[in-house]
Amino acid sequence: MALTEIKNYLALSDRLSTAGQPTEEQLCEVGKQFDVVINLGLLDPRYCLADEAGLARSLKLAYHHIPVDFQAPTLSDLKTFFMRMDEAGEQRLFVHCAANYRVTTFVGLFAQARWRWSREQADQLIRQWWQPNEVWSAFVTAARTELQLK
Repeated sequence: MALTEIKNYLALSDRLSTAGQPTEEQLCEVGKQFDVVINLGLLDPRYCLADEAGLARSLKLAYHHIPVDFQAPTLSDLKTFFMRMDEAGEQRLFVHCAANYRVTTFVGLFAQARWRWSREQADQLIRQWWQPNEVWSAFVTAARTELQLK
């Protein structure tokens, strides 16, 4: 099974990939190629694994769950995400949520803040899979103000 079969899979570099929710089989493939999993999705049985954290641990993956409410993302969620990304250092990261909407937004803001991406580069990533709604557009604006991103 190829990682590209995971919903909205996107390899940003040799050490960072993003996607929607993987299946158990797909997470096993992730375990062969990555060191750390960050999950921004909610624990909703309609689209999450029954025990993703346990499966990740069994695969020797570091696992971090940051449940981001799609209807109400917070700057605290984003700051926790930045902390986990910074802690990962040079480890190989797989970051996912339900559909790669939350993730592309958080990674786009992270790349703008840490990797000095332009606003246009960050926005291009954010819009890779979706057009942010009013809630998320306001969140991005607030995050850029808080982080003093131009």
